Amino acid sequence: MSTDFVIEAEPRLEQGSSASRRLRRAGKLPAILYGGHQDPVAITLDHNAIMLNLRNDAFYSHVLTVNLNGQSERAILRDVQRHPFKPTLTHVDLLRVSADEAIRVHVPLHFLNEETCKGVKTGGGMINRQMNEVEVECLPGDLPEALEVDVANLGVGESLHLSDLVLPAGVTLVALTHGEGQDPAVVGVLMPRGEKAEEEPEEGAPGEAAES
Repeated sequence: MSTDFVIEAEPRLEQGSSASRRLRRAGKLPAILYGGHQDPVAITLDHNAIMLNLRNDAFYSHVLTVNLNGQSERAILRDVQRHPFKPTLTHVDLLRVSADEAIRVHVPLHFLNEETCKGVKTGGGMINRQMNEVEVECLPGDLPEALEVDVANLGVGESLHLSDLVLPAGVTLVALTHGEGQDPAVVGVLMPRGEKAEEEPEEGAPGEAAES
């Protein structure tokens, strides 16, 4: 993983809705750090710093470093709560991770070569994305920022499924562990508009008249 996200946190001594509103007015963000066989800890983060990090897709699927009380802990972003109509955050959940325990995280899909895709460039088709992210299971050290999906050789009417994705070592797709038949399409190339209708035979032969 090429990016290292470091979050500065402070203990949150006062809790409750009134205390949280005061923190938000001061530019702070209430949060909780939990899991990892330890007690949950109420913490406070810098609101603008988290908002800036959220602009990076990798932040959602990355093992983060949380500095708290002079110590560093490893965690992943588990939940983000946003204000219903203001462009602000109201709460963040961080889940501790251990180096030797597998985690499940949703990671984004990065689609490659869409403009030069065979079915688009020579067949007049259109890319149809059916997923933008997938849930993976792996050890924290193996967590990818994203999975690449190369559609260069995809023809019209063809699709790539979950089982077609190239995974890094130590990474599995959660959906494929649910048993047979769980291999949905990730992306495909739709036929050009009107092509199917043109190929369908018309009723009756040309020039054939109905008998009276």
